[in-house]
Amino acid sequence: MKTYIKNILKILSILADEIVVGIFLFFILPRAGIEVPLKPALAVIGFLIFKDVIAVKFLWEVFDKRVEVGPEALIGNDAIVVEELNPKGVVKVGNELWIAECLSGTAKKGEKVEIIEIRGTKLLVKCQE
Repeated sequence: MKTYIKNILKILSILADEIVVGIFLFFILPRAGIEVPLKPALAVIGFLIFKDVIAVKFLWEVFDKRVEVGPEALIGNDAIVVEELNPKGVVKVGNELWIAECLSGTAKKGEKVEIIEIRGTKLLVKCQE
């Protein structure tokens, strides 16, 4: 369900300029006494949609792109337990040691845990129960 909602939001953000221009051309200008002929108005919206069709592949990849730098890039990766997590302890991610806390359960030294979230300088990890 979450991916369905995400995809709807992606589509709405890609079509935002068409929606704004449509509201402006068909609702705001006529109320201000400026009548825009239908064919030119539809041509403008058609051009904007055409632009989005060409750009959608690039835009879709931008929306799906994962964080590549900073602590947020660690989310979803595995860490190795260095100091038992009961529920707090130390894990190793790459060549770095991090304070970690199990969201539920515990983890023994040498086990793999999945990084779920980062709060400040502490990793919240998924441990086996």
